[in-house]
Amino acid sequence: MKLLIEVVGWIGATLIIAAYALLSAGKLRGDSRTYHLMNIFGAAGFVLNSGWNGAFPSAALNVVWIGIGAYGLLQRRRSTVKGDAPVH
Repeated sequence: MKLLIEVVGWIGATLIIAAYALLSAGKLRGDSRTYHLMNIFGAAGFVLNSGWNGAFPSAALNVVWIGIGAYGLLQRRRSTVKGDAPVH
């Protein structure tokens, strides 16, 4: 089980780093669905890993990170529902 938790943590780290690298390289937009999902799933991996290892400040930080990503997705959806052009 410990190995699985470590792998999930490393996948989470990779997703968050990749999202930021792709954003910085201009391959993703900060308001894109993909960017937000990469951050949400990456943070979820950190929450699992941090919580398992007793690093509760890190787990709490990543719960907030998930909330920020979810808010971004909600804002994106609201703008699409209003008739604005969808952002990819």
